[in-house]
Amino acid sequence: MQIFLLSKRSTASGNGIGSAPTTVRYKTSPSRGEEPLHGARPSGAVTAEDVGAVAVHLARSAVARAVGAKDGSEPEREPTGIFRERRGVFVTWCTFPDRDLRGCIGFPQPVLPLAEGLREAAVAAALEDPRFPPVTAGELHRLVADVSLLTPFVPLPLPARPDGVRVGRDGLSVERGRLRGLLLPQVAVEQGWDAEELLDGTCEKAGLARGAWRSEAVAVYRFEAEVYRELEPAGRVERARSPA
Repeated sequence: MQIFLLSKRSTASGNGIGSAPTTVRYKTSPSRGEEPLHGARPSGAVTAEDVGAVAVHLARSAVARAVGAKDGSEPEREPTGIFRERRGVFVTWCTFPDRDLRGCIGFPQPVLPLAEGLREAAVAAALEDPRFPPVTAGELHRLVADVSLLTPFVPLPLPARPDGVRVGRDGLSVERGRLRGLLLPQVAVEQGWDAEELLDGTCEKAGLARGAWRSEAVAVYRFEAEVYRELEPAGRVERARSPA
């Protein structure tokens, strides 16, 4: 599946979720030992505990404004802290309660302050993912959002593939010339893939052959992600944990 651009910045790409299958299902139960975050509203400085709730609220509010829905509200003040830092971010929309993929777009690289990039990615995932029709105002209340905050990319030299990949912790990006593909860490878990299958799937995402990662001509990068997800539309938010 071909990567497409979110904006003229040419640094944002879509399809962070789903490779060969275009639908990914998510678990709806809270992670063990992780209490759900309640729906905090952004207002100035943000504590670490509130990051997920604020991030998801910003995503939902941006799409609500874009489609003319009524279930989103803007913060009185722009959130500070991490939301002013440049971070890579993906926003995924899924149906509720089935959690079928409805759209996923993001910025792999930290090219924008998080609050700005998050809003742009949320709207683009809802309205511009070419695999799906645009989300409507009447549909938004039946969707849940996942927000993935990405760490910087770390190159994986050829001898470290696939031993340097840990399923559940790592997402991957592969590049060869203009061909690029990215899969978020949760994809391998939901598909039941091992490290080699994740490498193969990321190559396919980029339009490359399975096993292309074995070539020095293909650059491979790993990254991690903090994933926050709504348990129900406009409801509680939890942080997903990587498998041990």
